[in-house]
Amino acid sequence: MLGVTYGVWGIATVWVSDVSVFLAILLCAWTAAQHSSLTHEALHGHPSRNMLLNAALVFPPLTVVVPYLRFRDTHFAHHHDESLTDPYDDPETNYLDPTVWDHLPAWRKALYRINNTLAGRLILGPALGQIAFMATDWHLIRAGNRRVLMGWLLHLPAVASVLWWMMAVANMPLWAWIVSVYLALSVLKLRTFLEHQAHDRSTARTAIVEDRGLLGLLFLNNNLHVVHHLHPGVPWYALPDLYRARKAQYLSSNQGYRYRTYAEVARKYLFRAKDPVPHPLYRDGHGG
Repeated sequence: MLGVTYGVWGIATVWVSDVSVFLAILLCAWTAAQHSSLTHEALHGHPSRNMLLNAALVFPPLTVVVPYLRFRDTHFAHHHDESLTDPYDDPETNYLDPTVWDHLPAWRKALYRINNTLAGRLILGPALGQIAFMATDWHLIRAGNRRVLMGWLLHLPAVASVLWWMMAVANMPLWAWIVSVYLALSVLKLRTFLEHQAHDRSTARTAIVEDRGLLGLLFLNNNLHVVHHLHPGVPWYALPDLYRARKAQYLSSNQGYRYRTYAEVARKYLFRAKDPVPHPLYRDGHGG
């Protein structure tokens, strides 16, 4: 899978772009999103149990914007299920502390409300998410957090390797490649849009989307998200069989928080917010 991903991305940047820049953008976006899914697998110990080897295999960051070490640390923090959706303890949540929300200017509230629709998340989400992520890391670095700083410093040669390819080897225009990166991040926002919801019960906070088509492959079955959270060490290709064997158990665990396809998700939430921005269960510093 890694070989095919790198191969198609390389072919798109060198040869396909000479034939069709539009097709090259689509292929680069798809493979960059696929690479992100593979990077997620690397964090969880696949294809090997050697974490240095796994990091080396996904070293060229095709989506560019997230350092591997920061992805690893924030994602592992996200896997503390008792803190899922907490505005402070879950680095991957889109909920805000209601007190923070109350003090935001009207234009930011409007922006965040749009971002809580699927259309808004796909269009604005990559930019808003990246700005928030980098602002948080910048504050941590200024406060003296050396691990965050190391994550970004280690990211520099990885980014340099991709930029070298794009400038010295590829024929794809830089603007088209940048568009492909944004599009890849947008596709990934489709998966994360409703993975988690505010709920008093921690296991009921995580969704199942039963889509087994191309999106299931692109996301490496991480759309079966409650299965992944309950068994984070299980490789992507084993998740569907595990879900089929224990489907009733998982749906009971997450209290039926399930969608059949991403088309169903789009029909329901393309222009309608699924959740409020302020965490609806956040009380006295604790989210549900």
